[in-house]
Amino acid sequence: MVQSPHPPILQIVPRLPPVLDGIGDYSTAVARCLRQNWGRDTHFIVGDPTWPPTEAEFQTWPLAERSVPALLQALEGAGPGPVILHYVSYGYARRGCPFWLVNGLEQWKRMTPNAQLVTMFHEVYAYDVGPPWTSSFWLSPLQRQLAIRLGFLSDRAMTNRQHYAQMVETLTQGHQQQIPALPVFSTVGEPTDLAPLIDRPRRLVVFGSRISRRRVYERGTAALAALCHQLGIREVWDIGSSVDLNLAGLLPIPIVETGCLPIEAISPVMQQAIAGFFDYHTEYLGKSTIFAAYCAHRLIPIGLYYSPEIRDDLVSGQQYWLADRPLGDLTLEMGQAIADRAHHWYQAHRLEEHAKVLVTLLDNRHGLC
Repeated sequence: MVQSPHPPILQIVPRLPPVLDGIGDYSTAVARCLRQNWGRDTHFIVGDPTWPPTEAEFQTWPLAERSVPALLQALEGAGPGPVILHYVSYGYARRGCPFWLVNGLEQWKRMTPNAQLVTMFHEVYAYDVGPPWTSSFWLSPLQRQLAIRLGFLSDRAMTNRQHYAQMVETLTQGHQQQIPALPVFSTVGEPTDLAPLIDRPRRLVVFGSRISRRRVYERGTAALAALCHQLGIREVWDIGSSVDLNLAGLLPIPIVETGCLPIEAISPVMQQAIAGFFDYHTEYLGKSTIFAAYCAHRLIPIGLYYSPEIRDDLVSGQQYWLADRPLGDLTLEMGQAIADRAHHWYQAHRLEEHAKVLVTLLDNRHGLC
């Protein structure tokens, strides 16, 4: 491991493992990579007071309450290192308005003028709001103002979607420029020496949250069955907590419910499959760790239609397949080409690339080298 004279990096997160949380998995993987490849240690400040502290590989500072004094105390105790804030508004406040967080960081910056803050905008604010009787309709302007304040407060910013990068640049009136936008990486591994699909068992994986996997079976059963027939799939492996549906007999082939698996056990399953099915809005695939996992394992990513918009250089029929808007029958040869293109697309933003960009932002406040 490379040794570094730098003080530990402080990452602020909503939660960490063992709680199931995509940002917790993301930040932990980044911390491991920073330590392994750059010798940069990480301390974590955990913003959810209900998070159960456990014996962890990194030093953690859980907040007893979501308040300015608690945050300032944690920042002082965790050390003088630069701060990476993983921002998703609903992760720090029930209604997505974490005033305590932004107020606390503003006070911290005033108290320590040389303090360095890099914000990873996993989300910006709820701009696609619902009808007037929903809370997001009324709270969206407040969330927007918090995002603006945070954008001006941050020395540098990063995000997982080009659209978000454009939003932050506009909101800050150009204060934040050249914002790196890297789609997320796989949090269940990035294996090498992957076998071609023809040499793998004819297995399809359904992986993700309980809600997203339940949608697969509720919305996509007919499309899933047709795809399994075209590809000669012999069994489906459902990975995750129970979807509370009777899956027996849902398809003409067996559905194996594995339940929740340890992270290290998921990659071997994916390496022994040819396709991965998802139900996730196709405009937001760049921020889906499930889609990233399928790409990293050179599976055929197969989803359901949501939108004709092309985002993050992802095109239906090129890097993924739509089961309910097929461009003909999907053959294994076509699927291999899609899997190869998805895997190639993934390489530009694998884990090491995220860590490399963050190190560059931390070491150079005024721009990317």
